[in-house]
Amino acid sequence: MDTRLRAFVAVADLHGFGRAAQRLAITQPALTKQIQALERELGGTLFTRGRHGAELTEFGTVLVPQARELVADADEFTRRAHRLARGEAGRLTLGFGLSTIDIAPRAVAAFRRVRPDVEISLEDLPSAVQVERIRAGQLHVGFVRLPAGDLNQRVLRRDRLVVANTGPVPADVAGWLGDQRLVRLARTKGPGLTAQIDQLCAAWQIQPGTLHETHDLQTVLALVAAGTGPALVPATAAGIAPAAVTLTPIDDPAAAWDVGVAWHPTQHTALVDTFLAHVR
Repeated sequence: MDTRLRAFVAVADLHGFGRAAQRLAITQPALTKQIQALERELGGTLFTRGRHGAELTEFGTVLVPQARELVADADEFTRRAHRLARGEAGRLTLGFGLSTIDIAPRAVAAFRRVRPDVEISLEDLPSAVQVERIRAGQLHVGFVRLPAGDLNQRVLRRDRLVVANTGPVPADVAGWLGDQRLVRLARTKGPGLTAQIDQLCAAWQIQPGTLHETHDLQTVLALVAAGTGPALVPATAAGIAPAAVTLTPIDDPAAAWDVGVAWHPTQHTALVDTFLAHVR
């Protein structure tokens, strides 16, 4: 049907079988057969032939506008399919968390500049939830704490815990922290961060108390800035820390972790590959 509709539109536009055959790069007899086959299928005559070439019948005049729309829609369908196949269009669902709160938006902004037609959804999720959703096919790419199990993954940088405080931190950070009550991010909001803090405290054999627990990192830092108490936060929090807060790095392997991108090893598309090629 698509080939015959194109033949119908070409003859109608050019008012002749010879010129239409040239446009379609087929012989005139082949074009005539296509029009005849379409007329049989539709049950009416589309053209009359005269001294001025092929003229639309009333039947053909009524049908040709819709035929043009169908041909245009088919062309647009083909163009869109090719763009999807090349990773130039489509929809991406991405995840990010505390450790990648700066990387993910920057990567999305850079990708939008080169692929403005791609629809992007960005969700704030713990790394463990991102990994589950990637495995279930509900998330295309996750900006996560690594390692990420059996998923494909690439390290983007190394992050580490820092002490957020309003005053100086003694050289014996471990001993000092062991005597403190900390402002903490709730485990349900930052399970990866909580696990990292637990790992460090276990390595140092300390058990700092909890002074206050909240559900977002900005509030943690605001409470530290107000003098409520110290906190252990990712080094990437420097971008949102109030001026009154000093961040002191912790030089210990137990305080560091890799962050990067993760994606499904088999259920990824050309668009996912294109996006990953732009993530640095």
